Amino acid sequence: MNIAWKEMKKNKTKFLILGSIVFLISLLTFIISGLANGLSDDNASLIKDLPAGQFYMDEDAEETYNLSSIDNERQDTILTQSADGVALSIQRGFLNDQASKQHGVVFVTSTSSNLFVNVERGEIVLDRSIKDDGIKIGDTLTNNQFSGTFVVKDFVDQKKYNHSPVAYIHIEDYKQMNRVENMQLLFIPEANDELTFSRLQSFSNKALLQTIPSYSAEQLTLNMIVWFLVVISGMLFAIFFYMMNVQKIGLYGILKAIGVKTSTLFKMMWTQMLVITTVSLVLSILVSQLFNVIAPEGMPYHLSMYTTVQLSIVFFIIGFIGATLSGLQIKNVGPLQAIQQGDV
Repeated sequence: MNIAWKEMKKNKTKFLILGSIVFLISLLTFIISGLANGLSDDNASLIKDLPAGQFYMDEDAEETYNLSSIDNERQDTILTQSADGVALSIQRGFLNDQASKQHGVVFVTSTSSNLFVNVERGEIVLDRSIKDDGIKIGDTLTNNQFSGTFVVKDFVDQKKYNHSPVAYIHIEDYKQMNRVENMQLLFIPEANDELTFSRLQSFSNKALLQTIPSYSAEQLTLNMIVWFLVVISGMLFAIFFYMMNVQKIGLYGILKAIGVKTSTLFKMMWTQMLVITTVSLVLSILVSQLFNVIAPEGMPYHLSMYTTVQLSIVFFIIGFIGATLSGLQIKNVGPLQAIQQGDV
């Protein structure tokens, strides 16, 4: 431990440069992870906020929910067997405000359930983000396919689907608007994949998210960037300590000659890695959490403490692996051979 501290004090610049790079990489990783989580919520919070269970859609729809149609007889039979089950439909559309300006929304309706907002005919409940467009409680909205009008009853927090605000409407208004009689999906909370029904395809909550256009591609791209940055940080540790070890071959030879164990030299290197990683991560966590507060309004950014801790653990593990791999040369260095090479 003392040797590690003394070397860090002696070579402040080298370790400061490494720490700065680790700080920047980890900060970028946290921010991109926050954006990935924020975009995920912005894309599918309607589904993500539901309890774990199973969704069911018509198998002929080929995993495209808006092509699914479940006949009323089958729907009633299944919901009678599952007291907590609910039938729902989701459809993208537009609302016209009192100034005839169009607003893109996703209409959602369901059978009576505490899992979704229930409204009366002629009423509508909207995601709060649409207030930024000037819509307020009591406003009267219209839809080109609907013969009646909607009165804004209330707003709800963070209910999005496919990056659009959700609009809850009554089931009869939905059917009249879209000229349909059947619902698209069934959802049974706490069910598992063993609960199946003929001619219906089942999906877990996560599996259903993959059927949302753009969701999987969006998340895959951002998560790949995150893990590439994590791997780069591990390579950075390996290269840095490798170069440091090459410069200290002679020193290691002398230390081995006077009886210092190889394990002690590894502990010295691990201590340095731990100090650099800890300081860098603490600073990057503080900055990324501050960004969580000061992020521009409307930016889909959400970095939870769970994700922060998870990524921090990964950084420590990858840093340990990188430093250890670079130090394998220490184990193979003989005292006499190292001393003959000299201390560069």
